Amino acid sequence: MNRQTNPTTMKSAATPMGTHEGYMPGFGNDFETEALPGALPQGMNSPQKCNYGLYGEQLSGTAFTAPSHQNERTWCYRIRPSVKHSHRYEKIELPYWKSAPHIPQDVTSLGQYRWDPLPHTPEKLTWLTGMRTMTTAGDVNTQVGMASHIYLVTDSMVDSYFYSADSELLVVPQEGRLRFCTELGVIDLEPKEIAILPRGLLYRVEVLEGPARGFVCENYGQKFELPGRGPIGANCMANRRDFKTPVAAFEDREVPSTVTIKWCGQFHETKIGHSPLDVVAWHGNYAPVKYDLRTYCPVGAILFDHPDPSIFTVLTAASGVEGTANIDFVLFRERWMVAEDTFRPPWYHKNVMSELMGNIYGQYDAKPKGFVPGGMSLHNMMLPHGPDKNAFEGASNADLKAEKLDNTMSFMFETRFPQHLTEFAAKQAPLQDDYIDCWSDIEKKFDGTPGKK
Repeated sequence: MNRQTNPTTMKSAATPMGTHEGYMPGFGNDFETEALPGALPQGMNSPQKCNYGLYGEQLSGTAFTAPSHQNERTWCYRIRPSVKHSHRYEKIELPYWKSAPHIPQDVTSLGQYRWDPLPHTPEKLTWLTGMRTMTTAGDVNTQVGMASHIYLVTDSMVDSYFYSADSELLVVPQEGRLRFCTELGVIDLEPKEIAILPRGLLYRVEVLEGPARGFVCENYGQKFELPGRGPIGANCMANRRDFKTPVAAFEDREVPSTVTIKWCGQFHETKIGHSPLDVVAWHGNYAPVKYDLRTYCPVGAILFDHPDPSIFTVLTAASGVEGTANIDFVLFRERWMVAEDTFRPPWYHKNVMSELMGNIYGQYDAKPKGFVPGGMSLHNMMLPHGPDKNAFEGASNADLKAEKLDNTMSFMFETRFPQHLTEFAAKQAPLQDDYIDCWSDIEKKFDGTPGKK
């Protein structure tokens, strides 16, 4: 019996790499990408001879024997092996970039602190010279803890490259636009987006629109990952598809260049004769990534009370204590407030985590004044904090209708370790000396009359 086959009516996707040109969607995916056809070996990692005369090389972000669900590595096929990107090293000073442990004897980190935005200066600053460390926590040598920085960048790095052997960097722009030209591709970054630059990844930072200012969380410990959603289920918060990893891109340039390396809190330079951004193809799951914070879908109470701020966690980096993070990156963005008979702003509290907050834009609901875009605050472990008087009175007496909390985006770098101020944060940054006074006019309201509300 003859059978007639119906012609297919299916249409193939026009953009096989995804819906964002130059990027591949997903978080922790196993990607493959090539800038030249046939540059990426198929079915094996290390052929006897790679196409185009390339060298095969593995970049490992975890121990070789890490559990498979945590094991991260990328195979690179490059014009030169990275041993050619390394020569004799010379120690250099970047005096404003500090690493833990860094506990200045004449600086008091015990207290509640808030800073105005770090102002731009006429000085020409690159990604390296414009980094200003505000706090450190833990120990870079034992790979626990973090540091928080503010960057001020006016100028692109020219024939200059950098990587950190100490840490991965979480970059949170607040002003201006930057381009990260990395070994594994190009990431363009602007306010309302974040990027993660893995430990050991080499890159150059260019200014697309300046001057640029933003925040950096330097993570010494376990890599950032998405938090478990528990009973929330499979959706909301940050979704994997909204993270974007760049496609392969490379340079083949013979030009004197400088590579700067951060290693155990010290900085070293080496001189080479070419651009090290020469990876023509790669595959793996250890790669830079960016994320649009506007795609974060917050969840919260829809009847009364509200959950702990951990409900707003975008990324987390584990510590050795289950459920207690080395770092949490938490986002407070626009959302609806609907809870009945509830004090809606963050309540008064003290806890085991040290909380460093930054304002990307707008007004934060617990501090209507003083916490401005580009500003920061620090509430260290077991130090009380919460709404000022105006925020408390307004929320306590508000007509609790459904209300859109709009034009706001703030974040928190939270760690289980105490955060120590640097000399720069304590003595040079625009510290608000009167911040502690924001609670001084809170009134005693106690009335012990039985039955009194």
